Amino acid sequence: MNNVTLSIENEVAVVTIDRPKSLNALNSETLAELGEVFSDIEKRKDVKVLILTGSGEKAFVAGADISEMVNASPAEGRTMALLAAESFAKLENMPQVTIAAVNGFALGGGCEISMACDIRVASENAKFGQPECGLGILPGFGGTQRLPRLVGKGRAKELIFTCDMIDAQEAYRIGLANKVVPQAELLDYCKKMAAKIISNGSYAVSLAKAAINTGLDTDLASGLKFEADAFGLSFSTYDKKEGMTAFLEKRKEKNFKDF
Repeated sequence: MNNVTLSIENEVAVVTIDRPKSLNALNSETLAELGEVFSDIEKRKDVKVLILTGSGEKAFVAGADISEMVNASPAEGRTMALLAAESFAKLENMPQVTIAAVNGFALGGGCEISMACDIRVASENAKFGQPECGLGILPGFGGTQRLPRLVGKGRAKELIFTCDMIDAQEAYRIGLANKVVPQAELLDYCKKMAAKIISNGSYAVSLAKAAINTGLDTDLASGLKFEADAFGLSFSTYDKKEGMTAFLEKRKEKNFKDF
């Protein structure tokens, strides 16, 4: 792969978008490579958490690659949006927990791919924004759909219509970022969070993720039914027996192994 790197250690995959000369901007080649990596990871049993980040200290992802889009036809623009949608959906719905380590600018497509992750941890120098309307287009990689779900319709419309860029603390205040940490500590913090997640029942976590994602896209009654089904399914697992037995025995160490 030319634009994406992957490393795996201690059941944590670190996926790095590596186009430093363009501040890790997303072109079609990079979107396709990300789709390939995500497809591989979602099938693996030796990966329980994925951390997504960008190379360098300036940018997570500065946006979609404008040099590719400037002369694109309507059909080509739509094809690029659908490619992003496909890749980001894999990131959003894989059984593994996904964490965006936002190490700088997360603009346009960068903000959008971070929102496809389960959790966003921002460095203190991170900046978020959807500047597309200032370019005569609209967010096309999920911004008009995921941003309102995360921060509410009113704030999402303000950010998209004004093209304002916000800092990490404001992103945290409105619920776009889960945590803000010093840049030098960002990846270590995400790895520690990953280790805490892995210490719990990973199959239960994957079921909880599926229940949350499904519930947000349906009515309450249907979401509650899905939750009840997933809850019942968890009772069929080794991890349920192990976790409850450890609790009753007041045993801190648990040998989870279903995922």
